[in-house]
Amino acid sequence: MERGARLTRLAPVPAALVTLASVVAGLLFAPVFGVWPLVLPLLVPATVSLAIAVAVSRREALVPWRPVLALLGGLLGVVETMLWSTTVAGLPTGSTARALGSGITGSWQLALQSTWPARPDPGLMLFVPLLVLLAGVLGMELLHRWGALPSLAPSFAVLVLSQFYGATTGVAAVLAALAYAAAAGALLVATRPERVSTGRRLSSGLLFATPAVVLAVIGALLGALVLPGDDARYTLRDEQFAPLTASSLTNPLDLLSYRLTHPGVPVFTVDGASAVDRWPVVVLSGFDGVNWTPGSAYRRLGSALAPSPDVTVEVERRTARISGARLDGPWLPSQPSPAAVGGIRPLVEERQGSLLAPDAPRPASYTLSWWEPQVHRDDLVNAAIDRDVAAGTLGGVGQVPDGIAELADRAVPARPTFRTAVALADFLRTEYRLATGQNLPTGHSWAQLREFLLDSKRGTSEQFAAAYVALARMKGIPARLVVGFRTPADRDGGRYTVRNGDALAWPEVAVEGVGWVPLDPSGSAGAAGGVPARGLAAATEEVRRSLPDRDELRDAPVAPEPTPPGSDSGDGWPVPWWVLLAVPAAAVLAWLTGVPLAKALRARGRRRRPGAATVIGAWEEARDALRAHGVPVSPGMTVRDLTTVAVAAQPLGDEATHGLRSLGAAVDVALWSGTEPGPESGTQAWAAVRAVRKGLARRGLRARIRAAVNPAPLRPPR
Repeated sequence: MERGARLTRLAPVPAALVTLASVVAGLLFAPVFGVWPLVLPLLVPATVSLAIAVAVSRREALVPWRPVLALLGGLLGVVETMLWSTTVAGLPTGSTARALGSGITGSWQLALQSTWPARPDPGLMLFVPLLVLLAGVLGMELLHRWGALPSLAPSFAVLVLSQFYGATTGVAAVLAALAYAAAAGALLVATRPERVSTGRRLSSGLLFATPAVVLAVIGALLGALVLPGDDARYTLRDEQFAPLTASSLTNPLDLLSYRLTHPGVPVFTVDGASAVDRWPVVVLSGFDGVNWTPGSAYRRLGSALAPSPDVTVEVERRTARISGARLDGPWLPSQPSPAAVGGIRPLVEERQGSLLAPDAPRPASYTLSWWEPQVHRDDLVNAAIDRDVAAGTLGGVGQVPDGIAELADRAVPARPTFRTAVALADFLRTEYRLATGQNLPTGHSWAQLREFLLDSKRGTSEQFAAAYVALARMKGIPARLVVGFRTPADRDGGRYTVRNGDALAWPEVAVEGVGWVPLDPSGSAGAAGGVPARGLAAATEEVRRSLPDRDELRDAPVAPEPTPPGSDSGDGWPVPWWVLLAVPAAAVLAWLTGVPLAKALRARGRRRRPGAATVIGAWEEARDALRAHGVPVSPGMTVRDLTTVAVAAQPLGDEATHGLRSLGAAVDVALWSGTEPGPESGTQAWAAVRAVRKGLARRGLRARIRAAVNPAPLRPPR
């Protein structure tokens, strides 16, 4: 009866540790949703399923139904913590079932299509508690049938999946690894055979776990030192973006002339952003010589967006209220670096800042927060352009017509810098005229741009901005075209209405440490509101006013730098000194930890041998311990021979000497008695090994350390 109860009853402590390992693995989705939004949705269902599984295991008739009942109880916990709004007084409804179904099939993908941290909505987050619940229930059943190690497989699978979503790094990664290792280690200790005493079970478990933890920490530290921090890492998110319908992506650049010829039509109203000089709507980065195309890497905007890591200057968070937005396309007025949006749930192009809300009601009203770089003229005047921030996001310029290359050389007489980029904008502003009235030029392909640049020299901001971007890219300046609106002059305090007549196109260039900086080659961005009072536009205008004559911008001839004597002028791979130091340091650390770990694992394997083999294993362990301390051992030496040599070589003390003699007696019985030794023989033999170790420990700390890292005993005696 007692044996049958052991086969059906689920031990509460190991089951709780399996569940804890699953919860810890689920918390590693914190880079996706944050930590606190995950705590209750993971703990409540896991606790409910654990309680049900332990209670059901006490009734033998219900044991076959245990996984089903635990899973249903956990699902109820998921419903009560995440889908309460779909229930009636806490009872699931058809809406609850549909929400669970959509969460199972689609939430994992919606989370990949969102910016992180994602909004903790059930539609995005539901897959995480469901995975943790399933891992916990499967783990408890595997624990019951196959033991501790197989029971950790489901939670480890959740852990691996979480890292494919977003790798945990830094201190959080170390803490998470230690938490999972603690749960797994406690489970292994708690499920050791009952014949091993509690104290010995705990000490051997700690001995077994310590080297692994040390190696993991050393490996993490070395990885952080040796591997570059900005290495590209694969995640499931790399190619997952929100799907877009091609019909919704109309080009606002095509509507620019129409808006300018119908200037009085209101477009949107702004509250609380009087110092903002422009409102971008869409960024056009691709140009094939005919069409300008926007980016397509849109994601669902999560809880918030952090400032771009490419922006190293100080940033300030600003907020404004946009109401009554009546744009013809799906885009909404935004800022280059949005932080959060309230009132609607748009898509965002993270690299460009464009907001897309095809399903939002029109007119749309929302609250926009954004990050605004705080720069001064001195920060920009000598700034370098940033080709890295534009890598992979900008297209070419198509087939360039005759005469344009010569014009580009004349307009940009120096190497690409931010000051050169401002000089190109000033060149267009001074050499070309802004068209006004009703008969406005239209078009932005090379045919219209050639007419504008070489013949008419008259155009709207559409031609000015498109021509600037094309010429800038030809000269190595990373530039993109933006369509939006300028801030009007008639402002009522912090509230104003933007109209069609404020429609504008302008270029932006990538500046190192600052991000994308707007320019004004048509001179019309500040025409309605005067000189900008603050921000990037104001600093850029100061740079433009401080430009020297064009001839002074030309690069002076630079003499080649002399090669220092003895230096290598070839294109070699420069190896940092710390890499050269890290390799031998890693080898030394691997030796200092690997040798003791290998010895501990070998001793554990010898001890777990069955029958007479465990006695022979004890003899081998005592022999190798003496070898590590320098006692000469030959292959044919018996235990008695070894005892004589060891006592003569170094004082072991009475306890160790007695232990070796006791070990010799146990080996004689195991080898020559003709009967299978009982468990007490193995216990006696390993007690003798402990006595030998105590005797050797009296030789001092230095001798013990030298013996611990001595690799010679890992090989058989020769």
